[in-house]
Amino acid sequence: MIPYVILYLISVFIASISQILLKKSAMKQYNYKFGDYLNAYVICAYGMLFVSMFLTMLALKMVPLKLSPVIEATSYLYVALLSMIFLKEKIGKKKAAALAIILVGIVVSGL
Repeated sequence: MIPYVILYLISVFIASISQILLKKSAMKQYNYKFGDYLNAYVICAYGMLFVSMFLTMLALKMVPLKLSPVIEATSYLYVALLSMIFLKEKIGKKKAAALAIILVGIVVSGL
């Protein structure tokens, strides 16, 4: 079961990266008509979401469903950290407290 939990965590991480790519795409201005929809960031992000969905389906064959919300909740942590690194977003006191509560919830629910 442990390899499938790790696969599920990787899947959630890939989905988090794709969310960062979509945000980076939304922050740009495009000069052509469908630039918001047909650019490298968006195409890559949706490809990653497809891979993430496929990996999640594989992982859920062996991971108990009661762990699914716990593993999915890690995406909040991944997105916050990736936003801080790649988008230069600041983590304020409220956001840090919220992330700490999420982390405690993950630990408590995972037991």
